[in-house]
Amino acid sequence: MRDYGRDVLAGDWRRPLRGKIPTVPAEPDLVVEDAEGGFCGAVVACDKEAVTLEDRFGRRRVFPLGPAAFLLEGKPVTLVRPAGEPAAGKPARSASGSIAVAGLRARVARESRIYVEGVHDAALVEKIWGHDLRVEGVVVEYLEGVDDLPAVVAEFEPGPGRRLGVLVDHLVPGSKESRIAAQVSSPNVLIVGHPFVDVWAAVKPSVLGIPAWPDVPRGIPWKEGVIEALGWRTDPAGAWRRILGAVRTYTDLEPELLGRVEELIDFVSAEEDP
Repeated sequence: MRDYGRDVLAGDWRRPLRGKIPTVPAEPDLVVEDAEGGFCGAVVACDKEAVTLEDRFGRRRVFPLGPAAFLLEGKPVTLVRPAGEPAAGKPARSASGSIAVAGLRARVARESRIYVEGVHDAALVEKIWGHDLRVEGVVVEYLEGVDDLPAVVAEFEPGPGRRLGVLVDHLVPGSKESRIAAQVSSPNVLIVGHPFVDVWAAVKPSVLGIPAWPDVPRGIPWKEGVIEALGWRTDPAGAWRRILGAVRTYTDLEPELLGRVEELIDFVSAEEDP
């Protein structure tokens, strides 16, 4: 699900910390990592003694609540049971802006799937639309690129009740990605995309405190070029943790991505006509 860089458990974070370890309510869809075993997932339930996490594959694990037992954006936190209910007349909203389903129990996964290009795309979709995906029983998987997309679609064997949605980076006229997508034709497959070279750029620059995403000259790997231009002293994995950690809700993303993901979720979760 994620591109792991430096081991966040390495080093001396278990030694006495400077300052107090923050306490964070275990709200539904909060994505955290078990500090001991590294299991990463979204909160689906929490009581006074334990919290249940579910990863993007639908696997669930229960963990006891305790001091610094979890990592949030790579930093130790103490999870606590959320207090109170949403104010009357103001239903809770998920990160995507949809009405959150209280006491959600994830629907059994459909045969239909959504494919995205890489782990960063999958992590961003999970962070914003994770609640919606569990409501609909939709699993998101990543492809590690779209060069073999026609073969991947054929292997999936789409059909009625087994739809496939694909999110493609840089899907603009004349691009390599557009030529590959044009090779796939099926009423049970929907291929959509955003115009950005990489999903990083689908995050609004203002969220990161920068005026714009830098232009990277041809011939220079885009991620590395961005890091150098912004003066970030990190590798792509560290840069991505910084970017993903700054994203809170759908308002932090560009509309060109928002509309496409919503379209894919609607497509793969649509019920068949009687």
